[in-house]
Amino acid sequence: MIKGKLVAGIGLALGVTLFAGWAWGATGRSAVSRQLEASELRDDLLGARAAILDARVALYVTNFGEASQHLEGARGLLRRADVRMTSVGRTADSEQLATAMAGIDDAQRMSGKLDLNANARAGEAAQIMATLLATAAR
Repeated sequence: MIKGKLVAGIGLALGVTLFAGWAWGATGRSAVSRQLEASELRDDLLGARAAILDARVALYVTNFGEASQHLEGARGLLRRADVRMTSVGRTADSEQLATAMAGIDDAQRMSGKLDLNANARAGEAAQIMATLLATAAR
């Protein structure tokens, strides 16, 4: 009888300890996951801005094929960033992102026509990306 109570007491103490450890570990997890999401979003935005700036350099030296490849890479990163923004409820930033994607589409279409004005459209998209990065840092 005493042996059974001792085993039950030890089991109960072990269960309470395990639950307390789990609760203690889970308290900071949501803050860490938010920081991870923000970091991944910033990474996508930085990558897209770098690709846009690479495209501008390629356009400056009239390498339209390379510029188109860079703009295509930026478009993929911006799509992923848009999904991340809408999942966290940043609709205003998502609308700015849509404007940047439209600028990239225009720049890529213009570069396909060998139009040097594509550099200006890519510059506008890069400026929008700089603004988004500044707001993402907050």
